[in-house]
Amino acid sequence: MLSYDIHAFGRMIQDSVRTDAYAQALRRLVRPGSVVLDMGAGVGIWALLACRFGARKVYAVDPNDVIQIAREIAAANGYADKIEFINDMSTAVTLPEQADVLVTEMHGVVPMFEQNLPSIIDARQRLLAPGGRIIPQKEMLWVAPVEAPRSYEQVERPWADRTYDFDWAPARRIALNDWIKVKEKITPEQFLAHPQSWATLDYATLSGPNVAGEVTWKAARDGTCHGLIVWFETMLMEGVSFSNAPGLPDTIFGQAFFPCSQPVSIATGDTISVALRCDLVGTYHLWRWQTTVRNQANIKADFKQSTFFGMPISRSSLQKRAPHYAPKLSQDGEIQQFVLSLMDGKTSLAGIADKATGHFSSRFKSREEAERFVADLSDKYA
Repeated sequence: MLSYDIHAFGRMIQDSVRTDAYAQALRRLVRPGSVVLDMGAGVGIWALLACRFGARKVYAVDPNDVIQIAREIAAANGYADKIEFINDMSTAVTLPEQADVLVTEMHGVVPMFEQNLPSIIDARQRLLAPGGRIIPQKEMLWVAPVEAPRSYEQVERPWADRTYDFDWAPARRIALNDWIKVKEKITPEQFLAHPQSWATLDYATLSGPNVAGEVTWKAARDGTCHGLIVWFETMLMEGVSFSNAPGLPDTIFGQAFFPCSQPVSIATGDTISVALRCDLVGTYHLWRWQTTVRNQANIKADFKQSTFFGMPISRSSLQKRAPHYAPKLSQDGEIQQFVLSLMDGKTSLAGIADKATGHFSSRFKSREEAERFVADLSDKYA
């Protein structure tokens, strides 16, 4: 199953800001005889370019089914013998040789996306040869306080109006504790202070997936602060970079908007302080942002927001994650346990479906339903 649809991969390739920069970096770093690791290969454009620029061997790794399309594209372009496609997570892969160049671009609006950072750290430590090069080399994260009424309205408006004369305040609280990819075209004229870098990811030395930083501004003009705008600047190698910053040519990435709990009136000279943090908890990125606005005499606003509060988690769900909780399998859990126990490399899916149907006749309405259930588990775990 594709994590993106084919149209999304097409848009990524057509983003010339991104793609041309990566092509330039690959052209400069790949040498005749180089071994290249393309991590998160997608449809394989970096692998193809590495071959064009002289790579002896490319290992293209992606856990998603899109790699089948990449394999066909490589064959169509005469590179099937140079690219080895591996349908797995890079963290589960061992290569027969270490790579001279690691190229990866797996992030979204910001680099903290899925398992991007842990995968880069692991690949650098295990799969990259001593002295090998990583593309990108660094990424700088930037932030600015912004006057963005349209973005704020996008977050709040559905819950601020008393639609059908109901109070939607609980949903509003959740919405204001999450960030969005902005739809409006943010311009530098909307900034209330000059942007600052709040973190730098140096992939040659990065040791963990958690990112944090603090910045303070003096407001450069009067206005209303609706939130923070966050973007990145990617340095692929010395002299080759691109960014999704407001005011630059558009990219597929856009920018991230972190709303304030409520709009704040800003006067020139006000102090705006922000602490931003992103922690990887399992497979979830937990964001926290604290925004404090002061004038000479008073604290005008002090907001503590987190995507933890943006998750509509029930009490029962939290109880099930507590260390003292003693879990008992549901019926679906029992069926999965039963089916997985039969995946011994000897029993066919048809045989497993037969046994599951007989053992859990009340669960499956038909043999076809049991076959789909077993096949889904096979696709995920086999």
